[in-house]
Amino acid sequence: MSLFSSLNAASQGLDAQSYAIGIAGKNLSNINNASYSKETVVFSNDGSVNTVGGPVDLGVSTSVVQESDPLLNAQVASENSTTSSFSTQQQFLEEAQTALGENLSNTSASSSTSSTGVGSSGLSSQIDNFFNAVQSLAASPGDATKSQVVLAQASVLAETFQQTNSNLAQVRGDLNTEIQSSVADANSQLQKIASLNQQIAQFEAGNPGSALDLRDQRQAAIEQLANDVPITTTAGPNGSVQVSMKDGSGNPVALVSGSTVTGPLTFSGSTLSGGASATALQISSGSIYGALNVRDGELSQIQSSIDAVANQIVTSVNAAYSATGGSFFDPAGTTAGTIAVSANLAANPPVAGVGAAGDNSVALAVAAVANTAYSTGSGDAITGTIGGYYDAAVSNLGESVSNMNNLVDSQTAVQNLAQTQRSNVSGVSMNEEMGNLMKYENAFQANARVFSVINTMISSLVNDMGVGT
Repeated sequence: MSLFSSLNAASQGLDAQSYAIGIAGKNLSNINNASYSKETVVFSNDGSVNTVGGPVDLGVSTSVVQESDPLLNAQVASENSTTSSFSTQQQFLEEAQTALGENLSNTSASSSTSSTGVGSSGLSSQIDNFFNAVQSLAASPGDATKSQVVLAQASVLAETFQQTNSNLAQVRGDLNTEIQSSVADANSQLQKIASLNQQIAQFEAGNPGSALDLRDQRQAAIEQLANDVPITTTAGPNGSVQVSMKDGSGNPVALVSGSTVTGPLTFSGSTLSGGASATALQISSGSIYGALNVRDGELSQIQSSIDAVANQIVTSVNAAYSATGGSFFDPAGTTAGTIAVSANLAANPPVAGVGAAGDNSVALAVAAVANTAYSTGSGDAITGTIGGYYDAAVSNLGESVSNMNNLVDSQTAVQNLAQTQRSNVSGVSMNEEMGNLMKYENAFQANARVFSVINTMISSLVNDMGVGT
């Protein structure tokens, strides 16, 4: 092998080790970047020439491969989608519970809220306060002050119903906003993925698999999209990926094909659609699913239950008070949002009875409403007593919060496991990269010494030839 060939080989070695040092430094700089896949330098022979003594190595070349496992990437995206669904449900179930203004007793040390009983604040206490005031009036039927207390407690009860209804309506509005925000984010990620597909295809023309940073960016966008909706990805031509969701029959509907978003996601209020023909899509995880699950599940149930309690109180109290010839509550207001004390009570405060002095039959009849067992099978708005029905409804919500807290904890552990498994393959190890850095630096220094020696030899040879002439 000639000195000039050796010098060329040493020069290539310097370039190769310098490049490898740069890759190790890039890996270390991204050690905390969850969207980054470790890059590994691959050294290979640059070729050889035949000489009298046989083939001679001309040096070394480098390439870089990305340590990325598509199956692990898909698993992480799927677990992200499930976690996002549970976290969204947890957030809004807790918001709904706060909107009620009720304190729930704990059932176990592992849950912060649970379902065994309703505390001393909120609508529950106002229902009790109203019926206790009526019972007090029945005990002193001629006491005008206690009559005014009944009126005041009835007004507070109606206002608490209305405020609770308003609070829960705000939660519903927040859920709808969350859904629209997630739809907008999903469409943004779809556009980003399509754009990155195009950039990757252009960058990798003639050099497949070389757009490593762009591929990392696309995977990050895919995982962000999975936070919103459940998706599947399949490899397409020219390094692209196709993104799909399922329709109601489980068939794939392409959302991104190559550099094109086939059709943006739209939400009608109950149905998510997308794809080229605006197909109704199946959603089983992601933040949109989580928000819909709460909105049309637990939130609707508690709103319906509170409306039913308001209805039962209005109709039953008015029936008991009808002996006076008037209504206690406005008969037109039979929901939590419309319940109101009858206007005639302002001029004619509640009475305990309509007979002789000391008659308390009306007050007793109204007070008895609190302990009456009702049945929807008999045409009533609720089943059970008013207090028992309401407590059960609120406790059911508390149980849902507790269960969701447990699900979030469990799913977070599963998600962390999936991310750890991927990190074991594509994550950056500081120890490994520091070792590589030292190895490449030592190799660089060795090549530099070889280069220097050969360069000195060539210089001496040239100088000697010059002296000889």
